[in-house]
Amino acid sequence: MKILARWFLLAAALLLVANLYPGVTVHGFGAALIAAFVLGLLNTLVRPLLVLLTLPVTLITLGLFLFVINALMFWAAASVLDGFRVAGFGAALIGSVFYSLCGMVIDAAVEQLFGRPAL
Repeated sequence: MKILARWFLLAAALLLVANLYPGVTVHGFGAALIAAFVLGLLNTLVRPLLVLLTLPVTLITLGLFLFVINALMFWAAASVLDGFRVAGFGAALIGSVFYSLCGMVIDAAVEQLFGRPAL
């Protein structure tokens, strides 16, 4: 239940980002659901490998290169999907920052609502 609530809220956050920033477009809630799923997959499967491969650059930039990796994941998801578009890398960077901020708020709200599972 918790993962479904988080997924739906992240899709709504993607629609919010598309409404707030003109460089990101999402064509409907269905496309937002699929985009949120693909973003989750990319962040789970590809992002750790990219973080590991770019660790020296990330250390030199004191972690700021992680913004570039997030933007690449955002841009990659938009390039694979039909209903989700990003105007360019700058739009992907700004959109990923907005989406990440929404994700942090959503994670806190979901944890508050559903609580942590017992181990």
